[in-house]
Amino acid sequence: MKVEKTIYSRIKNINFNNISFGKYYSDHMFSSEFKNGKWINSIIKPFGKILLSPISLVFHYGQAVFEGMKAYKDKDNKVFLFRPKENFKRINKSAIRLEMPPIPEDIFMNGLRKLIDIDRDWIPKSYGKSLYIRPFLIATSTILSAKPSNDYMFIIVSTPVDSYYNNPLKVKIEDKYSRSTKGGVGFTKAAGNYASSFYPTRIANNEGFDQILWTDSYTHTKIEELGTMNVIFWFKDKLITPKANDRILRGITCNSILSIAKKEKIIVEERNLNVKEIIEGIKKGELKEAFGCGTAAVINFFKTINYKGNNFYLPDLPKSDRLSLLLKKKLLDIQHNLSEDTFGWRILLKKNI
Repeated sequence: MKVEKTIYSRIKNINFNNISFGKYYSDHMFSSEFKNGKWINSIIKPFGKILLSPISLVFHYGQAVFEGMKAYKDKDNKVFLFRPKENFKRINKSAIRLEMPPIPEDIFMNGLRKLIDIDRDWIPKSYGKSLYIRPFLIATSTILSAKPSNDYMFIIVSTPVDSYYNNPLKVKIEDKYSRSTKGGVGFTKAAGNYASSFYPTRIANNEGFDQILWTDSYTHTKIEELGTMNVIFWFKDKLITPKANDRILRGITCNSILSIAKKEKIIVEERNLNVKEIIEGIKKGELKEAFGCGTAAVINFFKTINYKGNNFYLPDLPKSDRLSLLLKKKLLDIQHNLSEDTFGWRILLKKNI
């Protein structure tokens, strides 16, 4: 792997006490190209623009997949990655579904490790803050023909981040538009999945809501996801989340939260969850809490769920009684090396690898 380090770091221009999500990018990026059936030209170089033809197929037929992951620092400035091999597996699962070449593990992992080691000073040290890492794969062949590209580019960039959301959410159960459908690409992190969600989300925003609770495309009666996150409901003494299928992207954060809950002897159910069950649960006082979880947001709980024009208010629990915040703290403690990692999720990134 070739390494070209920047001669001018932009880090002195960053106020790590005030970092908007996704606004500032670290000094370097990793890239590798797929040409003639082989991965070539792996390089770490200064962050900057990439040169693409206007007829690169990514712009026309949508072959683009990505991942979201994070690196953390502990109080001794040690750097940790969190479950990176799960992101490696998932990006390749997405790539295969979009007829793109899988990324070899050595290219993904070695490029990731070396890049984050070089830019380790960009990782905020404060609790809850992190370096958000964005690996992505795009089609780059230059022939306007509706078929899979022959050439691809794999890139990793990173950005220091604080929390994505800071306030309890007002969400709307969507009963017209759909995020995905059976047999489609809903289970992948395809770029187009997000583009198609923007319009109905803007409508919800204009109505005063923060996000959409997506429902199944056939009946709009089964809960699937929250915006770009998985969703979990706390009923009485159990946590319930929609069962993963070909319409739902199963998140690594969600999987981690559920694993922590099970370790805490909390009952976890992964199953179909009807809208009616949610509304009745609120009315009867059985639904204690609902929250979204994902890499960017970690966990964010709801205060209001709207369905067909009616607002339903969840219990206004004190922070000390919120299971969502307890689970979030336990996850962050693992990620920041403040508690024992019995799951083996935390990967120490040694210096100068």
